Amino acid sequence: MRRSEFDRAVLDEFGSRGAYLVSDLVLSEFGDRTATQAIAAGEPPRAVWLALCAEMDVPLARRHGAGRLEPRRG
Repeated sequence: MRRSEFDRAVLDEFGSRGAYLVSDLVLSEFGDRTATQAIAAGEPPRAVWLALCAEMDVPLARRHGAGRLEPRRG
């Protein structure tokens, strides 16, 4: 997962409150850092996404493949 896919997944799942979650919600899995701090420290965006989902009780079906654009047809 790229950072752009992480950002898209957060927006798709959490809407306008996503920006607050990534900057304010502390993820214990990453040493009590926020998602923004964890990614800035070099943690993979996919791992941060999964930790954020677990913290927010996002159903498993909506965690995998999130943030990816649909393939182009044509």
